[in-house]
Amino acid sequence: MKSLFVLMFTLLFLGCSSNTVRNENCNFLLDINVNININLSLPQYSTLGFVGNSIYISGVGNNGVIVANTGSSFMAWDASDPNYVPGSCSALVPNGLFGTNDCGNGNTYNFVTGEISDNDDPTLVCALKNYRVQQNGNSLTIYN
Repeated sequence: MKSLFVLMFTLLFLGCSSNTVRNENCNFLLDINVNININLSLPQYSTLGFVGNSIYISGVGNNGVIVANTGSSFMAWDASDPNYVPGSCSALVPNGLFGTNDCGNGNTYNFVTGEISDNDDPTLVCALKNYRVQQNGNSLTIYN
């Protein structure tokens, strides 16, 4: 019985390791409260009626919010590049289901997975900050 306890404790201890590289590099974005409602019937959101489109909403989150229609659901992401301090060039510019920052480094993110695309730099380990999306008819609530 004692050896079973030691084995279980050892497995639990080994299974709880942390990814310190990710934690050290992914601390640029603040945990800002986001709670917005958008009406998909309004003209400024009409492109979300088509699969593969995305829109940028300013004034919320760290550097705005991007909402994308993936075909199976709507996804919402903080529009700030998580690998840089939020600033004027770190806001992602959406283009369909991808977005690129204006910092000149070509960081492009996938709005389906939140991961960086075509990443050759091992220091760029941070994925986009995701927000929850709840659809009720023609209305989306985006929140964290």
